[in-house]
Amino acid sequence: MTTKLKTYPHYKSSGIDWLREIPNHWELTKGKWSCSFIYGFPADSRLFIKENIGLPLIRIRDINSEDTEVYYTGNDYPQDSLIAQGDVLIGMDGDFNIAKWRGPKAILNQRICKYDETNSELNKNYIFFLMPLILSDINMTKYATTVKHLSSGDLSDMILPIPPIEEQEAIAGYLDEMTGKIDALMSEKRAQVEDLRKYRNSLITETVTRGLNPNVPIKHTNSEWFPNIPTNWSIEKFKYQATVKANLVHPTDYTQLPQISPDSIEKNTGRLLGYKSVEEAGIISDNHLFYKGQIIYSKIRPNLNKVIIAPFDGLCSADMYPIETLNNVRYFQYLMLSNPFVSQVSVVIQDRVKMPKINQVELGEILILVPPVAEQQQIADYLDEKTSKIDALIKELEAQLSDLATYKQAVITEAVTGKVDVRDWTPKN
Repeated sequence: MTTKLKTYPHYKSSGIDWLREIPNHWELTKGKWSCSFIYGFPADSRLFIKENIGLPLIRIRDINSEDTEVYYTGNDYPQDSLIAQGDVLIGMDGDFNIAKWRGPKAILNQRICKYDETNSELNKNYIFFLMPLILSDINMTKYATTVKHLSSGDLSDMILPIPPIEEQEAIAGYLDEMTGKIDALMSEKRAQVEDLRKYRNSLITETVTRGLNPNVPIKHTNSEWFPNIPTNWSIEKFKYQATVKANLVHPTDYTQLPQISPDSIEKNTGRLLGYKSVEEAGIISDNHLFYKGQIIYSKIRPNLNKVIIAPFDGLCSADMYPIETLNNVRYFQYLMLSNPFVSQVSVVIQDRVKMPKINQVELGEILILVPPVAEQQQIADYLDEKTSKIDALIKELEAQLSDLATYKQAVITEAVTGKVDVRDWTPKN
């Protein structure tokens, strides 16, 4: 994928840290002299609707999508706030994201702006590749105690490197092709990661519901969730095999202990992503005290399936349960990660749309499979080995994705700042 390009023969200083030197014949200009933006319409939230009635309303959360969460039923919007597929949009709060709209005709909500190509001097695709560098620089210089805000003044005062228009078109064409190839490769690797994750999940489910012996005698049951199980296994209720060890304490008495929240746990894997001490987390509400070796399970949005074996003593948020089991703890964790367990939980919480939670009584009624303890140990050992190999493959692919993202950004940066000369570039068939 590497394309060797020459540099320009002569450069001059831009006087801008992120831009450094630019080709001699490029110009520098403020945004207000070369760019025009159309700012979003302050739509009346009383006219928002979830159903497909009216026009889609693009809010900041939607700009990287191809549809919207809400539609607008009013007709009081200005015509210039209408968005077509391919328009370049900038989110003006938070991370200042930029995207090309991929959805149908829609209305632009406030705190988003559209690049107005009809009243601007710069090629739309060139500005699309250039703007993330400028927005990142603006973002780093902004101070905010909460959410950062991009103003129309920021866009008016920004300094842009301006190549001749034919060069802008060449840069945009080159980057369309190069980033398209990189994106295709990244998409392929993401699909591989997703396939591995699905395989991991299916392997866990099959193993904790059928065991390791493919020729084991099977008995039929009346259970919707476990219709066929090994003859020496039993179906039990969760409450008879595990206990929620609720132990609420005030965190100020345990400031040096580590604190785990639902966000600390990766969904569907049983992996701890990270944690802070109670003091670092700054928590003020009561937490559960847990001990090393207990299972920590998120009762909030439990269909995300966040469950770990505690690697240390600590505190977990009140949105989680510390659990002790009569069974092999590693087998029990895999059991809680399996599809039948998650499916039963999903049925319990299906009507709780806003903030789904499962309480202790409901959790206690969930049906689980209990093999002999020796077999639980064998299953846990087998799954530890198999999932660690799958996780290693996923980690390798994720590292490749990170490298590709870095390479993609480098390709864009070199082109839009004039560090490589693409004037002689020709598109490949």
